[in-house]
Amino acid sequence: MDLGINGRKALVCASSQGLGYACAVALAQEGCEVVINGRVEEKLQNAVEEIKSQTGNQNVSYVVGDLTTDEGRAAIVSACPDADILVNNNAGPRPGTFQDWDKDRWMGAIEGNMLAPIFMIHALLPGMRERKFGRIVNITSAMVKAPRPHQGLSTAARSGLTALSKAISKETVADNVTINNILPERIASPRTKFLAERMMEEQSITFDEAMARIVATIPAGRMGKPEEIGAACAFLCSVQASYICGQNLQLDGGAYPGLI
Repeated sequence: MDLGINGRKALVCASSQGLGYACAVALAQEGCEVVINGRVEEKLQNAVEEIKSQTGNQNVSYVVGDLTTDEGRAAIVSACPDADILVNNNAGPRPGTFQDWDKDRWMGAIEGNMLAPIFMIHALLPGMRERKFGRIVNITSAMVKAPRPHQGLSTAARSGLTALSKAISKETVADNVTINNILPERIASPRTKFLAERMMEEQSITFDEAMARIVATIPAGRMGKPEEIGAACAFLCSVQASYICGQNLQLDGGAYPGLI
C-alpha cells in the first residue's frame, strides 16, 4: 500500500534508539524527509547513517536537543519548522511507589511526558492547519488505559497528554490534521530491558528469568517488535488514515484486559 506521504516532512522526537527510531525508519521507508532527535550527537549521527543504509532514503538528518527544556524544543522545532508529521516520544519516568515521588519527581514526569509533547504540538500545529495536512502521533503507554501502581508517574503525565490531544483533535481534524496515540506494552526496547533489570534486583532472579516472566503475561507469547510500532505509526500518518482522529491504538499482544 502506498501511504501517500512520500516527500512529507517528518519530525520524530527522541529517536536515536528504541521506538522513536523504529518510527523514523518506517517513515523514511515511505519516502518522508525525516529529522530525528536526541541529546547525544554521536548516537544521532550513527542512527542517521543506519536509517539511510536501511531504507535507501538520503533525506534523513538530526537535531540535538533536550525535549524537556525551552531551548531544546526551540532547536528541535527550528530544524523542521514546517513539519507535516510530528511523532512525540520520550523516555518514561522511573517506576517506583507513591511515597517515593516527591515534587521533583512529579515535575520531571509532567515536564517530560506531558508538557514537552504539548509544547511541540503547540509550535507545529498552526502550520499544519494552515497547509491542510498534518499527522501527530504521540507514543504514550499502555498505562494510560491500564494503570499499575509502580507506573503512577507515567500514567498521570501521559493521561494528561491524552486528554489534551483528544480535546484539540475535535477542532484540528476539520483541517485534515489528525492527532492519535500509540499505547505500546511489552515491546523489545531499551525501556523493557530497564524494567527487566529492575525486576532482577527486586526478585533476585536472572535477566533471562525476568524476561520469561514478562513474556508469560503476553497472550501473543512473545515480545512486540519495534518495527511493528513503526509500521502502525506510519499508517496513522498516511492519507488513508485521515478519518482516524483522537484515538488510542494499543499494541500489546492482546494483554489489555478490558473491553473498550
